[in-house]
Amino acid sequence: MDVTELVKVSIILLLVATSVALLSRRLKVPYVAGLVLAGLAITELLPRRIGLNDSLILNLCLPILVFEAAINTDISRLRSTVKPIALLAGPGVVISSGVTAILLKWGLGIDWIQALLAGVILAITDTVSMIAVFKEVPVPSRLSTIVEGESLFNDGVALVLFSLILQFNASGSLTILDGFQEFLVVIVGGTLVGLILGYLSTGLFVRSDEPLSSILLTMAVALGAFQAGQLLGVSGVVAVVVAGLIVGTKGIGGNVSASTRLTLLTFWESLGFGVNSLIFLLIGLEVNLTTLWSTLPAVLLAILAYQIGRMVSVYPLLAMVGWFDRIIPWRWRHVLFLGNIKGSLSMVLALSLPIGLVGREKIIAIVFGTVLLSLVGQGVSLPWLVKRLNLSHFSASRHRVEEMQAQLITGKAAQDELDSLLKSGILPKSIYEEMRSAYQVRIAGAEKVLREFYNRRPEEFGTKRGDRSKLDAIRRRLLLAEKGALTEAMRKRILSEEIVGDRIKIIDQQLLQLEDD
Repeated sequence: MDVTELVKVSIILLLVATSVALLSRRLKVPYVAGLVLAGLAITELLPRRIGLNDSLILNLCLPILVFEAAINTDISRLRSTVKPIALLAGPGVVISSGVTAILLKWGLGIDWIQALLAGVILAITDTVSMIAVFKEVPVPSRLSTIVEGESLFNDGVALVLFSLILQFNASGSLTILDGFQEFLVVIVGGTLVGLILGYLSTGLFVRSDEPLSSILLTMAVALGAFQAGQLLGVSGVVAVVVAGLIVGTKGIGGNVSASTRLTLLTFWESLGFGVNSLIFLLIGLEVNLTTLWSTLPAVLLAILAYQIGRMVSVYPLLAMVGWFDRIIPWRWRHVLFLGNIKGSLSMVLALSLPIGLVGREKIIAIVFGTVLLSLVGQGVSLPWLVKRLNLSHFSASRHRVEEMQAQLITGKAAQDELDSLLKSGILPKSIYEEMRSAYQVRIAGAEKVLREFYNRRPEEFGTKRGDRSKLDAIRRRLLLAEKGALTEAMRKRILSEEIVGDRIKIIDQQLLQLEDD
């Protein structure tokens, strides 16, 4: 494709994405599903047929989308939900892949390698689609953290399983022990790469604190973490996730100016939105409706297979969470079961199958059809399901409290920025004092309302679960801070392991008694 043709195609895609964004908001249709349907509709309008390039999506688009999701994830909340996330992203992916593979082997009569590869490909949950749904429909923050955390990490686990199956197919031998060892090495190695690059870049953030250079640095970290992981033979996706979490917490959320932080977050939100729009339009362009119709029975069987695999993994594993962590409510389990929307990574993995693999074209056709129906069917029905389950308890008093919290947060942030401007000599002291006192009036009003709310006796919260969970969210952060301080004191040999262990058990019991927020 020459430059002129590329420009024409780009203009068409941009106009279509803009139209879909406007229409989906007015018609209340999920944006992702609208993009896929639009891609199907505009195939004939393009100068020539274009489609997904597996190398471009895997090496450029995937790191960008994963990094954008990671920097916007609260690592303290992720830490408090690490147990259900670890179960779903680890054993959950293995169980779901295995059950799906068995059903495909039995239902389609394909060989084991084809079935296992298809099972792993269909075990991946699309991160972007799930985050898009939760932006439309508010859900408890713990549930959204579990969903986002699982979708972030299950990509890395699935990619490792995918490579192990291809390795076995190529060599003809791979013991369970060897596979498990390699699995651990790849995951742990990816984590180490992400930690190193994340912490190195954090130091540069604090030193430079300049928006444009910080944008270039985050781009280098996102793409570099993935390439470093691939080069070292470890999980590039896990490396990007870990690096993104550190950059979001220690870098963007650390000691950088408000202008730098806002510029970075706005840039990554815009970039993620653009890449996301492009990918899902290309998914619609890539699907051939004639091929989909001819493979529809196999596609429907694949959808049934991965839903059964998901059900077998989600419900038993989440029931186990109650043995050592806060119980996951049944309504949340339904969302986690039905929220396994498929997306671009599944299609990219299908396209990246070796050319000589027996049954390759059949797997690609089934995966493409499955992704299309999943994005449209589950993408449209999941917001409806979340609303029907009535997961959000947003009372009038909680709305008032959040308004005051917003007033307090913005006032404090503005005062911090004023302090910085005064210290740097940009702002005269007389103007500084006048502006700071205006913000102090807003802060004092918000603090008064919040003090009255948090000083209420427990019985005054009544049956308004949303009000109590708001207060419990504050208590949870305080208890997690206590737990972190104890762990740090034990690491520095200030406190003995016995004392810390006893105190942590008490804190864990207190955490289990708090309401979900």
